[in-house]
Amino acid sequence: MTETKMIKAKINDIPVEVPAGTTILDAARKIHVNIPTLCKHPDLNATAGCGICIVKVKGSNKLLRSCCTDISEGMEVTTHDSEIIQVRKTVLELILSNHPDDCLHCGRNTNCELQNLAAHFVIRGVPFHTYKNSLPKDFSTGNIVLVPNKCILCGRCVDVCQNIQNVWALNFVGRGISTRIAPAGDILLADSPCVRCGQCAAHCPTGAIVEYDNTYDVWHALHDKDKYCIVQIAPAVRVAIGEAFGYEPGELLTNKLYAVLKKLGFKTVFDTNFSADVTIIEEATEFVSRFTTGGTLPLITSCCPSWVDFMEKYQIDMIDHFSTCKSPQQMMGALTKTYFAEKEGIDPKKIFMVSIMPCTAKKYEISRTKDMSASGIQDTDAVLTTRELSRMIKQSGIDFKNLPGDDPDHIMGDYSGAGTIFAATGGVMEAAIRTAYHYVTGENLKDVNVEAVRGLKGVKEGVIDIKGTKVKVAVAHGLGNVEYVLNKVKEAKLKGEEPPYHFIEVMACPGGCVGGGGQPYGVTDYLRTERAAGIYKDDVDQEIRCSHDNPMIKKLYQEYLGEPGSKKAHHLLHTHYEPKPVYIK
Repeated sequence: MTETKMIKAKINDIPVEVPAGTTILDAARKIHVNIPTLCKHPDLNATAGCGICIVKVKGSNKLLRSCCTDISEGMEVTTHDSEIIQVRKTVLELILSNHPDDCLHCGRNTNCELQNLAAHFVIRGVPFHTYKNSLPKDFSTGNIVLVPNKCILCGRCVDVCQNIQNVWALNFVGRGISTRIAPAGDILLADSPCVRCGQCAAHCPTGAIVEYDNTYDVWHALHDKDKYCIVQIAPAVRVAIGEAFGYEPGELLTNKLYAVLKKLGFKTVFDTNFSADVTIIEEATEFVSRFTTGGTLPLITSCCPSWVDFMEKYQIDMIDHFSTCKSPQQMMGALTKTYFAEKEGIDPKKIFMVSIMPCTAKKYEISRTKDMSASGIQDTDAVLTTRELSRMIKQSGIDFKNLPGDDPDHIMGDYSGAGTIFAATGGVMEAAIRTAYHYVTGENLKDVNVEAVRGLKGVKEGVIDIKGTKVKVAVAHGLGNVEYVLNKVKEAKLKGEEPPYHFIEVMACPGGCVGGGGQPYGVTDYLRTERAAGIYKDDVDQEIRCSHDNPMIKKLYQEYLGEPGSKKAHHLLHTHYEPKPVYIK
């Protein structure tokens, strides 16, 4: 193993020792010196676009940008003095001279990186001639809103869309003072290759890209006496929403969420973890059937709507490999307006089904195809992101932190550990393996922890031994990592070889749903790791850790669905896929 060369230097006269290749910015953070940034994000490569992070280096007559300058042996760096502070302030004033003054009605008010820096540098006015853009907002997707007037051209959204997600829906358009961020060809976002993952919004430092807000639709439904409002909460929400209320990342707040949703006025509170268990029953059944009867392999998971959209646009030759299972959100919607409605004697047309999701694409999924109205009417009526729910809680005046916990409605609220790990990359695969193993052997795994599919590595590969039968699996998260996995499948097909994998999980967002496009802002690998740790703790704490052992799941099939994969289950819980144009003409 090659030994890493270490670099010794000084920052503000404080000695620092870091590996070669470390930037001044990262070296400073190691000794708790915070250099302000605006365009730099830990997920993305440095572009040095904003100029906020400038520093002085002894012997240089230039101010260097610390985000993209490696520290070198013996370097002496000054990060803060009166000249540096004044330059940073001037750069901010220049940015603000071309930025709207409407913070009070901005989607990022009090949670904006530009606004925070302006406050830190005590900017009380702009000494330059102001030039404000007048560009229309783009609401076309119904789940992500582009507000180009608030763009500071940091390029983060372009970087994440092109280089992490490999979608290429956003680009720099125009030249000079007319430069802006827009879909290539200056078309509407809905007409572009956009797959609605929301990673652009999650990485934007300002209010230039935000989720489409549905909170007032939900408030209106909650105050409508003719509506029976029901809510479900996704697994990833419970380990992230606390960040909006001062909790540490990854704090598990499941019972508080049940309680606050009841206080908001929902008559029934379900848990998407329950329908994740249903998803596993159907998906494991589908996998075992294909695996044992020579069906089309590999089977590829389908619970991520951005991945479904991406596949229908970019990977149409893989449609036969896709699981026909709906996502847990849509399974819950269909079961609520059929199974639950029948048991409780409620008119399905009066039910208003709300999903709390970590994802902006879930807003698109509820009307993706006619399959999403398996009950005869739209199965899920509205989707709120984690961010939207946190705003509703604050609007309501409920003291979330001091609110005692409560239970869900057990008919579709009880879940196994397998249901909760859907939130993390590899979780769907791990949950499916637990049940597929049982379906093949009649036994449960002695150790249900499948470590091979855990962690933040972009592509994870492994072999699962089912009593001598080798099952090859792969997990990819972040759409830019999918191509590697699918290319291996396609190459094997062309050569007439056995598939390199039998089962593949894909999640569009890096880290899976814990890093979803609708989660609290500021996502980094640290936050993804902490949120996932909370999810795995929830799994370990559950008495039942396999979906097929959940007694309420058994009851659902006994009372209503029949056997897994039955005709009724297929009608309510499965979907189909169709090729889509990358650009809509």
